[in-house]
Parts: sequence; structure tokens; C-alpha cells
Amino acid sequence: MRRDEIADLATFVVVAEERSFTRAAARLGMAQSAVSQIVRRIEERLGVRLLSRTTRSVAPTEAGERLIATLGPMLHDLDTAVASLSDLRDRPTGTIRITTVEHAAKTILVPAMKRLLIDNPDITVEITIDYGLADVVADRFDAGVRLGGEIAKDMIAVRIGPDTPMAIVGSPEYFSRSAPPTSPAQLIDHRAVNLRLPSSGTLNAWRLVGADRETRVRVDGPLVLNSIDLIRDATIDGLGLAYLPLDQVQRDLDEGRLIRVLDRFTPDLPGYHLYYPHRRHASAAFTMLIDTLRHRG
Repeated sequence: MRRDEIADLATFVVVAEERSFTRAAARLGMAQSAVSQIVRRIEERLGVRLLSRTTRSVAPTEAGERLIATLGPMLHDLDTAVASLSDLRDRPTGTIRITTVEHAAKTILVPAMKRLLIDNPDITVEITIDYGLADVVADRFDAGVRLGGEIAKDMIAVRIGPDTPMAIVGSPEYFSRSAPPTSPAQLIDHRAVNLRLPSSGTLNAWRLVGADRETRVRVDGPLVLNSIDLIRDATIDGLGLAYLPLDQVQRDLDEGRLIRVLDRFTPDLPGYHLYYPHRRHASAAFTMLIDTLRHRG
């Protein structure tokens, strides 16, 4: 395959990722007409349509999805190999993209950035909040952060945090209307402010333990959100119970805005792990990130 054909395929992948010729052109620093012409050239050469186009959107066809599934990992490896050349420079450099959940970003990733970035000004870290189980290869992330036990077996996983204590909480106002539950079975009589998981489309299950076994419970409620900060606010306002990391509500508990219930039935969750695919050429910046985040407790 000629080099210009490889460059054309890389352009197609960017268009498919952005779902837009306009955004792809801006990302590539090219004219939109040039990007459109490149995609048409690929389709003519292959004899199949790779993208479905409407006036409002662009989406890969079945043939396009198959091509992306093959090209994505190859281009990711190429990006990684080029980034690894930074080892030959005096200072580590490059952009590292991480997908994570909100709590891990607040409690682990962002605090660690001070240790990493102040002394390494040529490193850029891009953190994307997403409660779905992202495919880091297909979505072209360098790594993801999820709880232990939620990571695919073919990924390398590095523990970056301790186990996470959880709490079921409600406000004094809420408990003035509904008696606090004293057993998990009584949750059926309560309402909750819930977190929606985009990967499955379901509500986040509350992990409870009793009779020497763990169960997962879903509690119905009037409000569903995708941010633990918003869930905390709505719970303080008395809209229902919430299942949240203890460290995010400890101050509210101490100051009486929230009341904890069922604490002896609420186990800690496994600690957060950084996960990523096997790398033949890990950049100095990525290696430094792992060392910065590694849990040493």
C-alpha cells in the first residue's frame, strides 16, 4: 500500500470518529472539500460506500464499521510508536487521553496532575468523564479508569487507589416523610435519586451485603442523573435516597445535611485501576503517568 493511501485511510477514520466532515477538517487542518474528496476517492477505490451522509449527520456504514475496527488499533499503535520517540528528547512530551468516571477524576486523577504536569510542561493530559465501559482502543484513548472487577481480561490493569467506601444517604427532610430503612428489604418502600449507566442503559445498582453474600439492588425514584455532584445536591433537597462514595458526602454527614443508613450492609467497592492495552512502545510520558498514579498503600 502506498503512503498516500495510508494517509487517506487515516483521514477516513477521523471523519468517522467526528461524525462530521466539518469537524474532521478542523481537526486535520484541511479544507472540508479536500476531506470529502479523500473519502470519495477511498470509496471509489474499494467499490463500497463507507459513510452514510445526510444534511445533518455522517455515520459509518457496515463496511465502514468493519474497516474502522481494523484500522483503529493499527493507527493507535502507530500513534504510540511515534509518541515513544519522545524518549530521545530531553523531556517527556505528548498528549495522553484518559476515559474515567467522575469520582476517580476528582479524587485521584486531577490531584495527581499537580505532581505530574508542573515538572513536565511538555505533557498534556486530556480527561474525559464517561460512565460507560469505553473501548479504549476503538475510541482512541490511551487508558481508562474503572473499578477493579469491571476491566476486560485482555487489558493491563494497574491499581491506582484504595477500596472505595460507599454510603446510602438521605436528608432530614426526606426522613421526616419516610422512616429510615433498617434492612435492605425495606428499600422497596423508599425512593432514590439514581445514576444512569450509558453502556447498559440501566440504573446503577446498589451493592449490598447480607447473610454472607453480596446482592445488587435497584431502587426506583423520581430523578435520574449522570453526575454524582448533582445526585448529592438532589438528595440534600430531599428528593430521595442516594448511593454515593462516602468521601463525597462525609462533610454533609458531619454537618447534618445528610443522614447515613444501612452502613453495615454497604460494602466497600474495589479500588480504581488504570487499564490499557499491551504496548510495544510505551512513551516516556505514559510510563511517567503510570508511575505517578500507581497505588502504593
